[in-house]
Amino acid sequence: MRDNSILVKGAEKIGIVLSEKQQQQFEAYYDYLVAQNEVMNLTAITEYEEVLCKHFLDSLFAAKKIHDFQGKKILDLGTGAGFPGIPLKIAFPETEFVLMDSLNKRISFLNRVIELLDLKNITAIHGRAEEAGRTAEYREQFDYCVSRAVARLASLSEFCIPFVKPGGYFLSYKAGDCKEECDEAKNAIKILGGKLIHAEEDCLPDTDITRTFVVIRKEKNTPEKYPRGQGKPLKQPL
Repeated sequence: MRDNSILVKGAEKIGIVLSEKQQQQFEAYYDYLVAQNEVMNLTAITEYEEVLCKHFLDSLFAAKKIHDFQGKKILDLGTGAGFPGIPLKIAFPETEFVLMDSLNKRISFLNRVIELLDLKNITAIHGRAEEAGRTAEYREQFDYCVSRAVARLASLSEFCIPFVKPGGYFLSYKAGDCKEECDEAKNAIKILGGKLIHAEEDCLPDTDITRTFVVIRKEKNTPEKYPRGQGKPLKQPL
């Protein structure tokens, strides 16, 4: 096996001990990700240690901020190549995950990953947040919604908060200082039934790579008219 110590030791520092089987699952995930990246655009990061750090460890880093993933139902919205959902699923095999993305070819990739890694209680869904967030099947059905999507927080909140049940959390992965973004999103978060708990910047273990986690608690039900359709969350943020 290649030197995966940056992942294994980093995971330990955030409270996750990866078994031999879990390490092998990460290896298989990396190999398939890089192979498929030759034929479809999944990631610009392909070097082994960079993927371990910037994708896998970064995905797991959420466990440092929210400690009770075990046994919860989690939505990864805009999952792309499976981040953070697949690494979190490997680390917390008893937790139920739904991965949602708007591109069907990425869903096909994720279904193959799920099969290759023999992951259970996880589903990859082709869907758009504006539509799925208004359906009884998904609306306010999740303990957590996590997202590494790059949209501004006000827009991302409108996409994500409707999926979270009252008492649950929306966790947004952000790069660097996002105080301005949080300030401009406060109105949207309140309208959608959420409350900004904190936005904390931290370094990935044994690196100088910073990651900010924005944690939003769902205080009450989201009004029925949200999320809005026709691209309004992006074009006309609340």
